[in-house]
Amino acid sequence: MATKTSSIHQLRRVYVWEQPVRIYHWLNALVILALIGTGFFIANPLAIQSGKEASQMFIMGWVRMIHFIAAYVFFFNFLFRIYWGFVGNKYANWKNFIPTTRRYFKEMWHVFKMDILMLKGKEHMSVGHNAMAGFIYFFTFIAFLIQCITGFGLYASMSTSWWFPKLFKWVPAMFGGDIWLRQVHHLTTWFFILFTIIHVYLVFYHDYVEGRGEMSSMGGGWKFIEEEVFEKKEDLPNAQKS
Repeated sequence: MATKTSSIHQLRRVYVWEQPVRIYHWLNALVILALIGTGFFIANPLAIQSGKEASQMFIMGWVRMIHFIAAYVFFFNFLFRIYWGFVGNKYANWKNFIPTTRRYFKEMWHVFKMDILMLKGKEHMSVGHNAMAGFIYFFTFIAFLIQCITGFGLYASMSTSWWFPKLFKWVPAMFGGDIWLRQVHHLTTWFFILFTIIHVYLVFYHDYVEGRGEMSSMGGGWKFIEEEVFEKKEDLPNAQKS
């Protein structure tokens, strides 16, 4: 009677996510939650039932202030991530997010078959972001830009500063007016909601299937990568094994 045997892999502890990337990630998560929550209040504001509510409670005023503060944090955090895409390590580099090679598209299709279609096959292993995740993040960065431009465009018409309207007064005209501008801003919010749901699911999924510290890596930065996978991805010769 044959007995089942399990293969033994030597694991390498790899520092993948640098501290600036981790800070960016969690700060971004917090401000997006704040923006979504306050954004829905602004889209459907509370009705003022009495003069006391209008003069003393000032609920919607606080909601708008939190939304604006979170928006500025979101914007400058986004600018920092663009900068870190050029100066960070190879796992933070912009080359991981923009498909430029045939190999990138091939990897994307393989990950799509395994993660989305749940087809059987050889599981794809990567050290940082796989190609599908990187490509989705590329679209997410575009959504970040759209949300910043539309948000500042909506605020331009009510801003009391002399410079803000001058910088963003062109935005409403480009989108066909404030009504369409608001619609784009609102629909992009739903993109973030759907992305968050899928992102959290896939993090738990890969952490369970691979057991490589996917969830904890965004806390400490380290992943546990199979030695043969690391050598293949980093193009290391066998002589460099540790």
